[in-house]
Amino acid sequence: MQDLPHHYSVSAEAESEGNICLKGENLPQLISAGPAEFGGPGDQWSPEHLLVASVADCFILTFRAIARASRLEWTSLEASAEGVLDKVGRGMEFTAFTVRASLALPAGGDVDKARKMLEKSEANCLVTNSMKAPCHLEAEITTAD
Repeated sequence: MQDLPHHYSVSAEAESEGNICLKGENLPQLISAGPAEFGGPGDQWSPEHLLVASVADCFILTFRAIARASRLEWTSLEASAEGVLDKVGRGMEFTAFTVRASLALPAGGDVDKARKMLEKSEANCLVTNSMKAPCHLEAEITTAD
């Protein structure tokens, strides 16, 4: 691992209508749109889907690191995540995430150790641990004049 802090930068481009193009250096572009629940087409990745996908993805990556450090042998892991978006006060926010994990061990695998590693992964996932991180806006506005 590289020294901290790490910095991750992405950009998003859009016109007044249509999809949004997400870009990151040395990364494939992603196309996103609003989810059907907010009047979007429902056929593209949305910020809400990407956030929930990040939870599942980070869970697996965290498990890999913990299992490697603990020398746990395993063959495959499938994680699905569900996020609940609800009204809180005057706004909306994700109020809960559920990760469902299905872990396969080789014959004779240590089930108790594996369960502890899954629980440790849930507790140490940096995405879910960062959900209330502050967000700062730096805005620049131009006109066509």
